[in-house]
Formats: sequence, C-alpha cells, structure tokens
Amino acid sequence: MLTIDNVTVRLGGRAILERASATVPVGARVGLIGRNGAGKSTLMKALIGEIEPDDGEISKPSRARIGYIAQEAPSGNTTPEEVVLASATERAALLAELETCTDMDRMGDVHERLFAIDAYSAPARAAKILNGLGFDEEMQQRPVDSFSGGWKMRIALGALLFSEPDILLLDEPSNHLDLEATLWLENFLKSYPATLVVISHERDLLNKVVDHILHLQGGQLTLYPGGYDAFEKQRAERAAQLAAAKASQEAQAARLRDYVARNSARASTAKQAQSRAKMLAKMQPIAALMEDPSLSFDFPDPSEMKSPMITLEQAAVGYGEAPPILKRLNFRIEADDRIALLGRNGNGKTTLARLLAAQLSPAEGAVNAPGKLKVGYFTQYQVEELAGEDTPVDLMTRAMQGQSPGAVRAQLGRFGFSGPKAQQRVEKLSGGERARLALALITRDAPHLLILDEPTNHLDVDAREALVQALNAYSGAVILISHDRHMVELTADRLVLVDGGTAREYDGSVDDYIDFILGRNQPKDGRKGGGGKGGGNSGAQLRAAQSDLGKAEAAIARLTAELATLDARILTQSGKPGGGAGAAMERLLTERAAAAEALARAEETWLAAGTALEALVEA
Repeated sequence: MLTIDNVTVRLGGRAILERASATVPVGARVGLIGRNGAGKSTLMKALIGEIEPDDGEISKPSRARIGYIAQEAPSGNTTPEEVVLASATERAALLAELETCTDMDRMGDVHERLFAIDAYSAPARAAKILNGLGFDEEMQQRPVDSFSGGWKMRIALGALLFSEPDILLLDEPSNHLDLEATLWLENFLKSYPATLVVISHERDLLNKVVDHILHLQGGQLTLYPGGYDAFEKQRAERAAQLAAAKASQEAQAARLRDYVARNSARASTAKQAQSRAKMLAKMQPIAALMEDPSLSFDFPDPSEMKSPMITLEQAAVGYGEAPPILKRLNFRIEADDRIALLGRNGNGKTTLARLLAAQLSPAEGAVNAPGKLKVGYFTQYQVEELAGEDTPVDLMTRAMQGQSPGAVRAQLGRFGFSGPKAQQRVEKLSGGERARLALALITRDAPHLLILDEPTNHLDVDAREALVQALNAYSGAVILISHDRHMVELTADRLVLVDGGTAREYDGSVDDYIDFILGRNQPKDGRKGGGGKGGGNSGAQLRAAQSDLGKAEAAIARLTAELATLDARILTQSGKPGGGAGAAMERLLTERAAAAEALARAEETWLAAGTALEALVEA
C-alpha cells in the first residue's frame, strides 16, 4: 500500500502540496491528473524520494521496488536491446557472476535462480517491448546515440517496463509516442501485475487502463474510483453539491448578518445578536471548485477561400539530394476539411505537413495552391523555442508589426493572455501556456488552413477539451497529427494514412484503424488504399457520407459540452439572491433552449448520415 499522509511540499516559498493525503491500494492502477502546474510531477518526485516533504510522510512497503524514468535519456554506443536487458539488474548481476564463478555449487544456485526469474527468455521479452514501442529488428541493434531525443526516451520507457517494478510511476508516457505505440502501451499497462501510478492527459488511456483517478487540485488530493469518465461525472455531482451548499451557507450568513444588524443595539436581544455574530465569524466559507478563467482557445475565422484549397498531383517530397520520402501523392484539400494524418512516426507525416505548409518544395509533380492562401503551422519545436525574458505582448507585437496595441491585445485575449498574464515573462509560463501562446502566434493573420503537429503534448485534459471545441468552431480547414485519438475522433472527418512511402485516403473509421493496428481484424477492401468498396460505390461517396457523419458527431460533442457549461452557469445563477428570476437567468435559459434545439437537430442529422453510410457500405 502506498500512503501519502498530510504531505506538504514548498518550492520557492510557494506550497505546491499542502497537507495532501491519499492511500493507493496494492495493485491499483491510478491515473494522477490535475491542471498544468498543479504539482503532479512534484508529487512523483516526492514519491521516489527526490524531493523531501516539508511536512507529512510518504510510506510504502519496505521492500517494494519503485520504477521511474530519469530525466536523462540513455546515451552511448550500447544498443536499445542492451539498455533494456541491463534494466533487469538481478539478471545482469547473475550473468556477470557466471563469467568468473568457479564454484560448481554456486554455479548451480545461480542457474537455478536464473531459471526462477525467467532470465533466458529475457531477450525475447525485451524485443517484444521494443517492437511495441516502434523499434524494428534493425533499430534494436543500432547505437543509442544514433537516435533522436524522443526515441531515446522510448528506450528509457522500454527499460522501465521491462524491469517490472512493484510500483510503476509514469509521467506522461505517451508524449514521445505515436498512436500505434500508444495503443500498444495501453494494452501492456492493462495487464501490468503490480501497482501503477500514471500522470496522463490522454482520456482514452485514463478510461481503459486505470481503475482510480487521483485528482490534484489546490495542493489537495482526492481519490475517485473508476476511470476518467466516472471521475468527471463524480466531479460534476460534487460541483453541484458544493454550489448548493455554498448558496445555502450564503443565505444563512445573510440572515445572521441581518439579525445582528437589527438586534445588536437592543438590550433584550444583544446577547443573542452577539452569539450570532460569533457564529458568523466562525463560519468557514465553502469554496467552489476552482476553474481557470484564462483557459481559452479561439481561432480567428479566415476570409472565404474556394475549394479545392490545395491539390497534389503526382507529387513527391524529400530532403535535399536524398531520395524522396513520399511519392505518388494525389489528393486535394477542401476549404472546410478536417483531416487527420495516420501512420507510425518516421513514415513521413511531418514531411507531408511541411509540404502542405510550403516549407518544402515538391521534388516531383505539383502542389497547386492559390497565392492568397494563409497557413498556420504548429509544431512542438515552436513551443520549446518560446523562452527568455520576452512577454507574450512583446512576441505578438513583433509578429503583428504595424498592428495597433488593441489588435495585439485582442489576439492574445483569444488564447487567455489578458491583464498581468500578457506581461509575464515567457520563461515563467507553463508548457500548456506556451502551447497556447504558440497557437496565438501562428493564427495572428487568420489562416485559411491550420496544420497542427501534436498540439496536445503540453495540455491537460480540460485544455484539450477546450482545443477540440475551438477547432470545431473554426471555419477554416484543419490538418491534424496527433496520438490523442479522442481529439482525432471529435475533430477529423477525413483520415489519410501515411505509409509505404505515400499517403492515401483511409476509408475506415479511427476504430477500424485501431482494430487493424492491434490485429483484431483484417482491413476490408479499400480500407488501406484510396479506392472505393465493391458494389459500385466510389470512395468519394463514402468519404462524403463519412464527412457528414463526422461533422454531425463533432456538432453533438460541441453542443453537449455547451449544454453542460450552461447548466453549470444556471445552477450558479440560481444560487444568487434573486438570481432565479432576473434578466441574467432569462438569458441563460434562452441560450440553453437554443442549444438543446440545435443538439436535437444534430442528432437527427447524425442518425440520417449513419443510415446513409450503412447503405453505402452494404451495397
């Protein structure tokens, strides 16, 4: 059992954890969640003993082995296979002992122990883990120093998983993974036999892998049973209860204040008034659930652009004099497209994105686009390069040279940078705040096309939901590269598979692609290519039907979220004195009725689109 008892941790004079307590049962799989900057990584460091709590205690079984990825990625001329095998320290020590041992009895004991820990199957198990993380046979034998930083972190993750600690701690393990490796990791963690604590903002992972959610907010820990969806439901119920309790307490406090004001001066009631004044002074205010009002994404709508926006004709693209990475590219991008690029890391998704963003020129064929086309291209490198003493206002002023201070402030405000936050030095911003700033910078001139390469790596769950809603409200086209399939499912209505040196339409759904990756079924005819299915139905018809269905699903998700927000605001308003009958409440109820009507229409559209798609598939 892992116990966190009244733990307080202060960094730089600020309390990150404040009398936080929680108990993690043996064998539990726990998702540690919280807003960016809440202190999740600090708690992890306290669990492994890297940070000593200022107060309180963290206790765990005395012989429990704790596994956690170090900040430094592996390096040197050793191979990934050797790094992973070396993480099984007992096996490595026993094999080293055998090389010099001359005592036959001791050699027998060593061999017996090696059999007991299944040491001789270790190379096969290591290869399986590395393969799941994207390393083919050739890559497993290359020197570690030949890999980029992201691939080195995959090696570190593989070594940690192979070592099978009694308490496995993972901090955003999918950040360096593609969708395929993320799916493999989920399946691996589902069957992990020991205790697991994972920091993650991946809704799907939190729903499919964990059986408890440990929520860190305001320095406090709360343990919820179930996955993320169950947590969200419980949190909503708790928010409603807190709002009702807060409204009741405020009404009681108002009555006490009124009594004290009316009766303090009268001798006959002075003692009662004094007693009520003491009661009022001792009343502990009920805090509402904290929300971050600065969490915002609002993409400016572009000017009208006719379709097709971009056309690729037998295009090929690569780098310098090297052979092209992608060939035979033939497809078009419409002005309202929502496209997700699928495929393993290294297959060329980013290369295709750079071609569409005009950062690379075609080596063969043609890429046709109007001269007035504006593209906003987001990458992780932009987030990492945002640092130093500049403020968001400084960066945006330079980027919007010639624009008024009001226009600069307005663009920053779209992404939550207003007031003091706009004047804060960038080096003091969290990773999620830098990601929002990078998105604000690339959309400053209202691009017709947004190309987003892994936009969610630094965003917490709530920020990802806000980004989904903003993308669905954006009127331009979107091309998305993401391992967050929740985002892909809610925003994309076209899928393009980058594989085998080219890119083709993928006529299945995200679930079909996941099944294919996991080997749960074989791809149907035309699923992996750009052609249509049998029966005379063209790929264009299927894509159109899938597009209608995807747009309806996105509208349902957006309107459902809007209704939840309105319900929360109505609940808050009803708790205010006279709030149930004022103009503000009337406006909220009108907005809710309109949203509910729009949701009903979207559901009707979804049913019709689903029926049409089924007819095409079965024809």
